[in-house]
Amino acid sequence: MNLGINGLGRIGKLSIWHHVGRKHFPGIVANIGRNVGRSLADIAASIERDSTYGRLGNFLHGFKGGRVIQNLNEAEGSMTIDGLPVKILRESRNPAAIKWQENNVRLVVDTTGSFTDPTAKSESDGGSLRGHLQAGAEKVILSAPFKIKAHGLSMPPDAVTTVMGINTDDYMPAKHCLVSAASCTTTCLSYMIKPLLDHFGADSFLSASMMTVHAATGSQQVLDRLPKAGARDLRKSRSILNNIILTTTGAANALKLVIPEMGNIGFIAESVRIPTSTGSLIILIMNMQDDIKNPVKRDLINSIYRDYAANSSYLVYSEEQNVSSDIIGAPFAAATIEGTENHTRTASIKVNLKKLGIKGGTEIIDIPVTQAVIYGWYDNELGSYTNMLGDRTVSMAEMMV
Repeated sequence: MNLGINGLGRIGKLSIWHHVGRKHFPGIVANIGRNVGRSLADIAASIERDSTYGRLGNFLHGFKGGRVIQNLNEAEGSMTIDGLPVKILRESRNPAAIKWQENNVRLVVDTTGSFTDPTAKSESDGGSLRGHLQAGAEKVILSAPFKIKAHGLSMPPDAVTTVMGINTDDYMPAKHCLVSAASCTTTCLSYMIKPLLDHFGADSFLSASMMTVHAATGSQQVLDRLPKAGARDLRKSRSILNNIILTTTGAANALKLVIPEMGNIGFIAESVRIPTSTGSLIILIMNMQDDIKNPVKRDLINSIYRDYAANSSYLVYSEEQNVSSDIIGAPFAAATIEGTENHTRTASIKVNLKKLGIKGGTEIIDIPVTQAVIYGWYDNELGSYTNMLGDRTVSMAEMMV
């Protein structure tokens, strides 16, 4: 079967790069749903060159890489990329009307960011994720978190969120047809938290918080512009070239779907966008009840990550002094732990039992609390997220009869 990719934005385009290099599928069918540029040659030029990662030929073959897109057929919308047949569809943006069945596509990766509600019906106005199923696909992977728009609706039984290597087996082929690969931030965050939960246990943690210092995304503005009608966040209409911009992240909610134990830990997730093209950082703070005589130290935290990384395909432990550009393109690194900067601080916190409604006996008790600060880098486009999305895609394809 061919692989279907809906959308040729950042993740869609880089998914083509990934799968052309991997060559697991005999062909790729990418849907744009509209005419762009002047011809198929313009689409090919967009696929072949990238301002962040360079040229596709160099990505595939190193410094000897040359032109790898050939055999353009405007009438059929077809080309070969490094010998792999690729077809571009330009007829419909509504998933239900895309010709997946005609092109032998049973598995679709939707990268548009437009269809994120797993409860929306296939015939919904403007299209829906389930429309791909109506068009002939059997499985759909969403390259974003699910977002249920209607209040009171719960996650459908045929939908699941997974991060490769964390809860891969939550996907059940006989049950699930809609699979969210979460987000780049949730993917990195899950690999920063899982080793600690496995070592200490969820009951050891009192609270947690994170801040992602995130590269710009395609939804942001190059120059200031007027906000859309009804827009509440005026910062989204400001130039990312000139500003650090406060924004929001749904990583905390998505994380609970991937690591359910986090539902019992008070957790806050915040985000700021900065003027870089890719390469992001999570600063994670975990607060745990500790032993004042033998508190958790930085060496233990680092050894936990070092040992986990030795047995994981997706976690990297580093004691180099990295900057964000060092992470760009790092293959399959969900998170690169910056061991040189991780640190802990243990202090005794006074708790007034009277304020908790506990009367009699000692009113004030001391509780030792250790705060651990962990730094994790991730390439929010190709290196981390798209490569792991590719693994999720291939693993699901291998389960399809």
